[in-house]
Amino acid sequence: MRIVPQARRDRVYTVTDAQRPKSEDIAYRQRRYLISMGVRVVAFLLAVFLFHGVWRFVAAGVALVVPYFAVVFANGGREPNNTTDFDSSDPNNLPARQDPDTDDPD
Repeated sequence: MRIVPQARRDRVYTVTDAQRPKSEDIAYRQRRYLISMGVRVVAFLLAVFLFHGVWRFVAAGVALVVPYFAVVFANGGREPNNTTDFDSSDPNNLPARQDPDTDDPD
């Protein structure tokens, strides 16, 4: 017979406690990285072909800074869970049951 500690036996897990699949998280980070690199390409092309003066330097600065943030966010790890607003059920904290045979409404 296997003995399970009391703390592990009383924990109730719900579907909302589960994290997103790792493949979904990786796909999300890849998509975000590709969008950032698209912004970089547009900023670089604007700096080379369209803008003159100060705007050329602004667009070139954006094209230089965006890759750093894109890589940091892409390698940042998994997104935090969205279960903070959910109150998981605890079987030890349920309200007391009322006996249906009693006629006392108080």
